[in-house]
Amino acid sequence: MKIGNRNFDFDNNAYIMAILNVTPDSFSDGGKWNSVDSALKHTEQLIAQGADIIDVGGESTRPGYTKISDEEEIERISPVIEQIKSNFDIPVSLDTYKSKVAKAGIVVGADLINDIWGLKYDDNMAKVIADEKVACCLMHNRTDENYNNYMEDVLNDLRETLDIAKKAGIEKDKIMIDPGVGFAKSYEQNLEIIEKCDKLLELGFPILLGTSRKSVVGLTVDRTADLRVAGTVATTVIGYEKGCRFFRVHDVAENLDAIKMAKAITKFR
Repeated sequence: MKIGNRNFDFDNNAYIMAILNVTPDSFSDGGKWNSVDSALKHTEQLIAQGADIIDVGGESTRPGYTKISDEEEIERISPVIEQIKSNFDIPVSLDTYKSKVAKAGIVVGADLINDIWGLKYDDNMAKVIADEKVACCLMHNRTDENYNNYMEDVLNDLRETLDIAKKAGIEKDKIMIDPGVGFAKSYEQNLEIIEKCDKLLELGFPILLGTSRKSVVGLTVDRTADLRVAGTVATTVIGYEKGCRFFRVHDVAENLDAIKMAKAITKFR
């Protein structure tokens, strides 16, 4: 899979997508990096720690988040993406579910659109991604937690997303999927989707796992968001064993070490 100017080999390697929230209200790091200067300094740190791609987010999607206008989101993300692309040689992902924001981000250099609604929120999103020929990460999400057959329903929801992508003309080799930990799922369902995320491989796309500091970790280890690194690392190791090859995290170095260790051990299987 090619993202920006870099090829990603999911058959032999796993990669880190580093989180850069340029928001005042994200659940774990809101307000820390929401100026261009602080965002650039943090980007430099994330790259030094081993990040393979920087995921820029301009609107918090934590439970109970306040939705902002397209214009405000564009004002937040555009200068940051533009400066990252000007100062660093690294692919940039844009975390948005809005087509106008996606288009604006692509104009200033975004190489991947990370859509938490899997193309189902904004009817124009799939067309923007297809027309601009950028990569995308399409996450499982829905408006409720009412499942008849949990894993099969998740797979069918993702099949719907992938059908939207196909009809819009998004090339298969530009798509990765995300099981959507923390979205429209109970605590137990979040645990189950991590354990069974290998079932998503039958859809034929690389899997990104995003569990970093989330409530499923906090509820399990009884830690505040800033103390959930070890719990997150455990999910990364399990995710790697299950076939996930991209990991969206706040704490790059620790999760990268975990992936390296898991890879070294599992090569003997």
